[in-house]
Amino acid sequence: MSNPKIKLHKGDLPEGLSFGSAVAVDTETLGLNPQRDRLCLVQLSAGDGTAHLVQIAAGQREAPRLKALLEDAAVTKIFHFARFDVGMLEQYLGAVTAPIYCTKIVSKLVRTYTDRHGLKDLALELAQVELSKQQQSSDWGADTLSEQQLAYAASDVLYLHAIKAKLDAMLDRSGRRHFAQAAFNFLPVRARLDLAGFGEDDIFAH
Repeated sequence: MSNPKIKLHKGDLPEGLSFGSAVAVDTETLGLNPQRDRLCLVQLSAGDGTAHLVQIAAGQREAPRLKALLEDAAVTKIFHFARFDVGMLEQYLGAVTAPIYCTKIVSKLVRTYTDRHGLKDLALELAQVELSKQQQSSDWGADTLSEQQLAYAASDVLYLHAIKAKLDAMLDRSGRRHFAQAAFNFLPVRARLDLAGFGEDDIFAH
């Protein structure tokens, strides 16, 4: 590993690792269907410039220390598009992730002047960082991941704390924090509905 700010762990987090009161989380998978496409990598960062990447092996269904962190009520998990990641983490590791903060949901609540709510757009506007999406469609199930893949995966969590801070200020200015919190609280249920086959159905529609 040539980049000292990226730490790769096989199978689980090491003992004694702390991320403080908020940890940025993302996943890499073999595709977008949780029933078919397995979890390959879980990325985490405390917002300190270092990313910890946990590689999940084919057939692996347990990562006790990672699961404990995801379920720790004292640690907020910051995602971008939490709906997908939370579902994958429950499907493959049995983790019921909470509490949750989703930058995509907040962006849609407060950045109503645009329809661009991707992480790349948020990073550029709110953190002045240009993210490369070149490795987005690469093979995350490979036994050995390339330096380019690891750098791409790390970039998805390194800036979420800074983005959250800007979005929080916009939430308070707009008076919509209660909407955001209600959406966060519902996310594990929404993810479970996806896993149950209700991904495309609007159960609130007529």
